[in-house]
Amino acid sequence: MITVKATIKASIEKVWNFWNSPEHITKWSFASPDWHTPYAEADLREGGKFKSTMAAKDGSMSFDFEGEFTLVKPNEALEYVMADGRKVEITFTETGEGVEIIESFDPETQNPEEMQRAGWQAILDNFKNYAEAN
Repeated sequence: MITVKATIKASIEKVWNFWNSPEHITKWSFASPDWHTPYAEADLREGGKFKSTMAAKDGSMSFDFEGEFTLVKPNEALEYVMADGRKVEITFTETGEGVEIIESFDPETQNPEEMQRAGWQAILDNFKNYAEAN
């Protein structure tokens, strides 16, 4: 698994809400400024499905990021299986500096692992910036 992490200076309730609410997901879930997430939905329960559309702002390309939640522990942990079968585990831990998010995921086989790590870290960094600024 590949792991990325960040500490967000905000309450656990705010971090959980911003991470899981579609109206917030559309504001932070992209890896670079030339991309965006125009659509997101999430049925936040074990067995519930989620989907986000990630798209280049110039309209040249888009894809759906989707899967099914396998574990939902509010303010603590999420696990899900992506549509391609890869697994993701996320923990939310309150610390003296804020909420530490640790996200681990099974790599795909088309891109180098370092590129995948950098992309997921960029999205996590966007989340941190969004959550701390709002």
